[in-house]
Amino acid sequence: MSPAAPFPYAGPETLRQPIIEALTRVVDPEVALSIVDVGLVIGVTVSADRLHVLLTMTSAACPVAGLIIEEVEAELASIAERGMAIDVELVWEPAWTPERMSERARRFMQW
Repeated sequence: MSPAAPFPYAGPETLRQPIIEALTRVVDPEVALSIVDVGLVIGVTVSADRLHVLLTMTSAACPVAGLIIEEVEAELASIAERGMAIDVELVWEPAWTPERMSERARRFMQW
């Protein structure tokens, strides 16, 4: 059995780990940590024809939101099944808080 995702995941088990790894390769350039460690991934849902990711940012004024979304789309395209639509949705609820960060990120940020 695959380890639990660090965010809510609904979809085929065969894609769980590749999706986690793909999202972990996306780095928030403002803090030099993966978006998974920062806690920007709210959840992932995979159906037969769609890979849907809910993302948030640490603030609505995030200057790199567009770049992060583009990188998420590119990383997921590299592992998605042929013909699968990739839908990255930026949401503000639930709001990001430092509690969303991984223990690794907290140590790195010295929090």
